[in-house]
Amino acid sequence: MASWGNNRGSRTTSTDEMLETENNRMVEDLAAKVSRLKGIAIDIENESKQQNKYLDGMGDDFGSSSSLLSGSAARLSQMVSAGQSNRKIMCYLIAGLVGVFFIGYYALSKVIIR
Repeated sequence: MASWGNNRGSRTTSTDEMLETENNRMVEDLAAKVSRLKGIAIDIENESKQQNKYLDGMGDDFGSSSSLLSGSAARLSQMVSAGQSNRKIMCYLIAGLVGVFFIGYYALSKVIIR
């Protein structure tokens, strides 16, 4: 009987050691997964900060371009309302723009046909 009890004790010890080893392996696997998730979270944070900076820069660019366009529109309306002296310049400007349009259309039609 004493022999049987000792065998059972050694089996329990080996089972305990096996379970302890498996638990340690699973803890290490879990720690590795947590570490990977932490790295991914840090990467997401850095990416979102960079994209926020980019979007802020785009907002500034759009703001400056809208002020530039509004200034151009104001100068154009001032030129139109200036009177007779600028009408000659206005006709030349319109004729030039129409000419550039037709030249561009002709060039693009030749490129697209090929």
